[in-house]
Amino acid sequence: MSLTFELDPRADARLRDEVVALWTDVSNAGGAVGFAPPVTSDDIRPELIKHLTSMTEGRVRLLVGRDEGGTVAATAFLTLNTHRLMRHWIWLYTVMVHPSRQGKGYGRDLMAAAADAARTLDGIEAIRLTCRGGTGVDRFYESCGYKEVGRVPDAIRVAPGDDRDDIMMYLPLL
Repeated sequence: MSLTFELDPRADARLRDEVVALWTDVSNAGGAVGFAPPVTSDDIRPELIKHLTSMTEGRVRLLVGRDEGGTVAATAFLTLNTHRLMRHWIWLYTVMVHPSRQGKGYGRDLMAAAADAARTLDGIEAIRLTCRGGTGVDRFYESCGYKEVGRVPDAIRVAPGDDRDDIMMYLPLL
């Protein structure tokens, strides 16, 4: 079964709890979404609150993918640029598919839904994202049409002695 995607769902308690649970599960499975395992929902919740605050300020949009039971199984945050010379592209952050759903095409579906959502935003011509080197996810993004446009060696410290490249990727939408 495929996921059903929604841009800017109502951020009620259920949605918040499901996104926190997803983010926790992805992080603990080794997903490169801003944390290094182990984490708890108490570690994740403050970061989600920052994202939700930015949403209420109109700077961030949330894309969720729900499974056949209506549970959040995938997310991505689309962040608008505030710099006057860069408002024609957006950032894609915290791209997640639940570990139990990976390998079934849901990641590719999420990336396509994110591009479709970005195309609905006035004046947006491209998406930029960064990813953690050493995970192989850059090859996945390339398979979705993104091109590597930059790399900062050892910019991400996962743990002492474990520094990873910060890889910048770009997808033109036109």
